[in-house]
Amino acid sequence: MSRIGKKPITLPKGVEITVNDNMVTVKGPKGTLSQAIPQGITVARQDDQIVVERPNDNKQNRSYHGLTRALLANMVQGVSEGFERKLELVGVGYRAQLQGKKLVINIGFSHPVEVEPPEGIEFEVPAVTKITVKGIDKQLVGNTAAVIRDIRRPEPYKGKGIKYENEVIRRKAGKAGAK
Repeated sequence: MSRIGKKPITLPKGVEITVNDNMVTVKGPKGTLSQAIPQGITVARQDDQIVVERPNDNKQNRSYHGLTRALLANMVQGVSEGFERKLELVGVGYRAQLQGKKLVINIGFSHPVEVEPPEGIEFEVPAVTKITVKGIDKQLVGNTAAVIRDIRRPEPYKGKGIKYENEVIRRKAGKAGAK
């Protein structure tokens, strides 16, 4: 039995869940998320918990069991608390600022790079070299942070670029001097 799949999901206060055929909708204080669940996987509510079950030990059903439970747990956490990813700009003159909802990044190119937030995503710039990506959809938050990071990935010699807050950049030695 899947260790992840058999764990029940506890519903916090203010979070409601509705299951229609193969669509699960989770509604909470921060918003609403919907997810299609695979055929054969059943989602049931018991008191203030959600239980995900599978009909048999087929390889396909086993893999969908843990996946469905993890997706539902992320939806519940997203609508109650939300998700965030923090990025840091490392380099001389690298800076970020907000213009309305748009993020404008000066990252060493001849022009500033503008990033429009997708629907459901919000940017914060607590310091000139720090960016916070917030939202209720974990996948969308992570993908948006990855798109911003890809504007200028950290390079291995000086470590300049856009990196995740807790990311460790493996450094390389520079040129070896003439002997």
